This record gives sequence, structure tokens and C-alpha cells, in this order.
Amino acid sequence: MSIQDTLEAFQQRLVERGLKSTRQRGLIVETFFELDRHVNVDELLLEVRKRRASTGYATVYRTLKLLVDLGFANERRFGGPETPTIYDPSFERDEHFHLICLECQHIIEFRDVPLEKRHEAIAREQGFTLQQQTLDLYGHCTRENCPRRPQA
Repeated sequence: MSIQDTLEAFQQRLVERGLKSTRQRGLIVETFFELDRHVNVDELLLEVRKRRASTGYATVYRTLKLLVDLGFANERRFGGPETPTIYDPSFERDEHFHLICLECQHIIEFRDVPLEKRHEAIAREQGFTLQQQTLDLYGHCTRENCPRRPQA
């Protein structure tokens, strides 16, 4: 689904809920989907302010919460309560899994169809119907530019 299609679907859901569609809200949503990665409120705010400097933190925060409520984003907290909440675009996206660095919080998304199918088989074997799959693997990244990577 294109960003334009997603924006239209978002606008439709707003109308269905009796909520207002504003240019600022549209800009935040458009920026969020254009980034197409996990972001926290501060990161999204920086990107939105490149286009509209007067955008406030609370407006971005409320819009992200609305995206979650309407099913367009997932709210995640990788690494526990001390890490910032991040938001992941979710509207009609393929299932994906995560590798998360415990040092720098770098996140790598990956797909693994055989693993997805194994999850589904396990669920069937247990008399369960899957609605969603998540897998988060934690470790230490080997990125050369990891800011917290121990120096050899």
C-alpha cells in the first residue's frame, strides 16, 4: 500500500470516529510513514519540524497515540521500561521480526517466511489461531559505528 493510500485510509478512519483531519496531523502521519522505520516521539518531532517548525511535542505524541489506536502503528518498548517507547508503522505491512542491540538500541528488521510458517504450525498444533507474530532477539551488534561498542 502506498503512502497516499495509507493517508487516505487514515483520513477515512478519522471520519468514522468523528475526529478532525488537520494539515498538521496529516503532515505528522505522512512523515511517519515516509520514514518507514521505528521512531520515538523526539525523532519524529525533529523530522516534522524540518517541514513545519512550529509543530509541538504534544501534537506529535497525540498523533502517534492516535495511529496506534487506529491500527496504523505499533507501540513498542525494546529493552525494558528505561528505554524510550518507539512506534513502528503497521498498517497492512508484512510480519517482521527484530534484532535489538542491548548497547546502542540499534534495531534491525528481518523477515523469515519459514519461521513464520513454523509459528503458525505450532499454533495449529496447539489448537490456536494466530492473529499476530512477534519475535525480538536481543544481543550486541557488530556495527563498526555502534556508539557503545567496546573498543578492542
